[in-house]
Amino acid sequence: MEHTDALRQAREEAEAARLIAEGLSENGPVATSYRDVTPVPTTGDAMPWPQPGRPPMSQRATDASGLMLAGGLASLPLGAAASLVLWASGQADPVSLAVGGTAPVALVLAIAFTARCFRGVHTETHHHYEGTVVQHTTNVDQTTRGVFASTRNQVRR
Repeated sequence: MEHTDALRQAREEAEAARLIAEGLSENGPVATSYRDVTPVPTTGDAMPWPQPGRPPMSQRATDASGLMLAGGLASLPLGAAASLVLWASGQADPVSLAVGGTAPVALVLAIAFTARCFRGVHTETHHHYEGTVVQHTTNVDQTTRGVFASTRNQVRR
């Protein structure tokens, strides 16, 4: 038993020395990945709780949220420019502001209504053919071998 423990310890020391020498070597192989198997520390048995700020959501929802925030931020200079033009021209009365504010909304609603109308368009097509039915069967034998796979297909008719 002592001999086995000493042999195991000697192997571990040799492996550690090899790893240290390999790590300090200039021409040794470079590690491409590392997996830390240390267990994650836990404190108590409480369930996770959402933190303040943006709520947890999918990547797609996060991307869409970022786009909406960027679009809202991009609309600020346009609104400021339109307000400045209206103020400078003296046309900043409530009626012109209402028309200017509802025109984009009306455009979006018109596009949505048109898209909804086209959604119900019947596009199903039927094809009718006449003639004898020909059945063609092909059997393929496939073999894959090797570490770098090479697939060979043999067609039998």
